[in-house]
Amino acid sequence: MPLWTLIVWLLIGGAAGFLARKIIGGTSPGGLLGDLVLGIVGALLGGYGLSLVLPASMQGAVGGLIGTIVVATLGAIVLIWIARQFKKTA
Repeated sequence: MPLWTLIVWLLIGGAAGFLARKIIGGTSPGGLLGDLVLGIVGALLGGYGLSLVLPASMQGAVGGLIGTIVVATLGAIVLIWIARQFKKTA
């Protein structure tokens, strides 16, 4: 994988984490940096989840920058929510 591809993934994941934090609101367990990390992981999980749900022929229709950011943000929202639930019970 080229270095620029990794950089783009990190930027999209970071943006997704930031957007997810703004959408969810409130305080987060790991602060802004934690949300950015959860955004990057959420982007990976969101992309993987999308590949499981949609057939391969339809995955290209959801692609593009905006579709990628939306999927990454949804994955980040789920992960941030889960992290907050664990923080509440601890």
